[in-house]
Parts: sequence; structure tokens; C-alpha cells
Amino acid sequence: MRHPQGGERRTWRFRLFTAILVLVVMAVVVSVAAAKPTATSATVKVGLITKDATNPFFVKMHAGANQAASKAGAQLIYAAGKDSSDNAGQITAIENMVTAGVKGILITVADAKAENAAIAQARAKGVLVIALDSPTSPTSAVDALFATNNFNAGVFIGKYARAATKGRKVTIAMLDEHAGSSVGALRHNGFLKGFGIKTNDKQIACVANGGGQQTQSQPAMENCLQKNPNINVLYTINEPSAAGAWTALKNAGKKPSGVTIVSVDGGCAGVRNVKAGIIDATSQQYPLRMASLGVAAVVKFANGGAKASGYTDTGLNLIAKKPLKGVPSKSVKYGLANCWG
Repeated sequence: MRHPQGGERRTWRFRLFTAILVLVVMAVVVSVAAAKPTATSATVKVGLITKDATNPFFVKMHAGANQAASKAGAQLIYAAGKDSSDNAGQITAIENMVTAGVKGILITVADAKAENAAIAQARAKGVLVIALDSPTSPTSAVDALFATNNFNAGVFIGKYARAATKGRKVTIAMLDEHAGSSVGALRHNGFLKGFGIKTNDKQIACVANGGGQQTQSQPAMENCLQKNPNINVLYTINEPSAAGAWTALKNAGKKPSGVTIVSVDGGCAGVRNVKAGIIDATSQQYPLRMASLGVAAVVKFANGGAKASGYTDTGLNLIAKKPLKGVPSKSVKYGLANCWG
């Protein structure tokens, strides 16, 4: 027979032990919860800065970055300049994003050099900076570049324009973006290389800046036609510029068959203009790929992975309604299947 007091002692000790155990477990749980970041604080912030917010190329890049960030569980912070030459707006955006705690910034620089100081300050604070589409000068101003080979984009359309006008007298107009645009210079010089002429060639009747915008390119083309109404070859920095220039050419009585127009982008509106015979050929690039690769690189870096570096070619194809001998191209059908905007 057990002693009643012994049973009471054992019961009391068991209850005390149980209470202590519960307190220890609760303390451990609280400690772990405090140490583990919340879902909000653990979210990787990725910055995207484009030249403007209206160009279809940048609209699609923004959409692609949003999609990639959402898929990766990251937060995209977006900003854009007022236009393609708004250096001050991009610099302010860089500074604001660093303050907001982004782990990386993806940027299509408005100018090859103007944003470099702000980029350097961001990198000094541990922010990964990747240029998209438009390279900086020097390229080492950023950690990496994800872009079309813009020089080759110009070469492709230059070769096409040369082949399309073989044996004919040509009078050329060139509509660039703006002074200081790295992507503009690359495409411009690539076209010259592909066409087989130098900067000061007498066949070039006019060089003007259309800002890569339809509204600015129409009056720029009108001014070129005043200089020389016989223009029959037109290079444009992008397809919105080609659309604005075509309005000026059409108003001047030109027909699609009378002017060879080549451009760069590969947006859906541009490829449809190739199908309609307004643009003869365009170099198609892929902004969704640039954006998705850029977001993935920032998220990888933020999670302890290697820092992106060097140049990543995001692809390029020449789209033409009429294929020409010696100039490799893809069909309009391919262009429409892979276009954006």
C-alpha cells in the first residue's frame, strides 16, 4: 500500500515539471519566430528604370519585369523618365530606389555617361546594377549588361537596305534618338556598316533626332524632306520613329514602294507595318527576355548567389516581308508570333 503523502508529492512534481516544460517550449517558439524574418521583410525589392513609360518597348519591359518579379516572390519598384533624354529623372529614381532598399536596379540609361555617378553611389552601397538594352560608357559603370547586340541590329537592316536598293541611286535620311544615346549610336553606326558607307558619305542627305517617338519623328522627317525631297532610303532608331516619319513621307506624296524604310524593335505594331509594306525590314529584339533575366539575376544575388557580370546577348532576328539573297531573315509570320506590345 502506497503512502498518500508520497502520491501527492509525485503528482505535485509531475505538474511542476509539465509547467516548466510548457514554458520552455513557448520560449523556444517565441525565439524562433523573432529570429525568422516576416514575409514582408524577406521580400526582395527589384528596381526598374526605363527611359520613358510610353514607348511600347519599355511598356513591355515593365510588364515582363512585373511578371518575373511576381513569379519569384519579389517586389518590383518602377520609375521612368519623362522622355528618352530625361537624365535628371533617372538619377532621382536611382537615389529613391536605393533609399527604398532595393537589392538591384535594372536600368535603360538615357545617356551613356550622365547616370554613371548615381550608379556608382548605388553600387558602393551594395546594390547590383544591370543595364538593359542601352549600354553605359564605360560598360564597367554597371555590373552587367543584358541587351540586344544593337550594333548588329543596325548592320542587319543596313545590309537589307543595301540589297533592296542595289543598282539604284539612293538618297538617305537617318532619324536617331538623341545626342548621348548609346543605343542610338550603336544602331546608327551599325546601319552605316551594313550599308557599306561612312558617316560623311554624300548619299546621306539628312541626319536628325526624333527622340525615338512618333510625335517628334514626324516633324524631324518633314525637315529632312525640306532639305532634300528625293529621300528614298530611311533608317530610324525604332518603329515608333518609323511610324512618325512615314506620316511625313505620306503627306509629301511618297508611296511605300518609293522609299525603303528599315528600323529596329520588332514590336507588334512595327511588324504589322512590315506586313503592310510600310517598313521593309526591322531587327526584332526581345524586351521580355531582358526583363526576366534581369529580375532573376537580382533575386539570385539577393539570396546569396553570384553577382551578374559581363554582357548577355538577349537575341536578335531580322524580320522582312520580302526575303533578299545574302541577307538572312525571318518571315512576318515569325515576327508576329514573337512580337510584343
